[in-house]
Amino acid sequence: MGEASRTGTVLGIDIGGTGVKGAPVDLTTGELTADRVRITTPQPATPESVADVVEEIAGKFSATLGDSTIGIAIPAVCQRGVARSAANIDPSWVDVDVDALFTKRLGRPVHVVNDADAAGVAEARYGAALGVPGLVILTTLGTGIGSALLLDGQLIPNSELGHLEIDGYDAEKRAAQSAKKREELTYPEWAERLQRYYSHVEGLLWPDLFVVGGGISKSAEKFLPLLELRTPIVPAKLRNGAGIVGAAWLAREHGS
Repeated sequence: MGEASRTGTVLGIDIGGTGVKGAPVDLTTGELTADRVRITTPQPATPESVADVVEEIAGKFSATLGDSTIGIAIPAVCQRGVARSAANIDPSWVDVDVDALFTKRLGRPVHVVNDADAAGVAEARYGAALGVPGLVILTTLGTGIGSALLLDGQLIPNSELGHLEIDGYDAEKRAAQSAKKREELTYPEWAERLQRYYSHVEGLLWPDLFVVGGGISKSAEKFLPLLELRTPIVPAKLRNGAGIVGAAWLAREHGS
């Protein structure tokens, strides 16, 4: 991929369980070039209802987009533009050709990716994993646990490390931020569960770095120092903007 394909401004849109966010991204710096637009995720969050919101957000930036591909991050396993799962959105997404749906609705090429993968790419290009060799694992701690694997900066898509079975449980049911809220766990209590989770992942994959994203990462000093791992573990730098930035980067990469 040539250097020219890493520059320019591309619209990134991040579809979440509670909000759909979008902004144009300067791929030279990884910074948003306009204020982010956020619209509440419709309920039920069906593909067609979410497409309405995506179309509205894209319309707000249409004057500055040219004919570039739009990057869209969704909370689902995404194989060649087709959703294969549905996390925190309507189950009707499963097996929908999301690339085709959004391309038709927006009248321009789109590239659809998993939201955690988008965040991982953003951190590798502009954030906490920039220049880190070897295997980096990003995890997003929120309603569930999303994951992204990057080997020497290259994405290995659609990892689902939040769904590892640990001690008889789907890992995210006990270790996600939602479990902390639901069970009113203190940070030390939650850190015990995170310790079990990250130790397990560490033993399976032997990563060179863990990056922890999601909104809770802004409170990283309250729980990351409590973990005892052989792998360095650091908070994400781009936080809630990572999905937008990574989706934009991958759209340019895909369209180049």
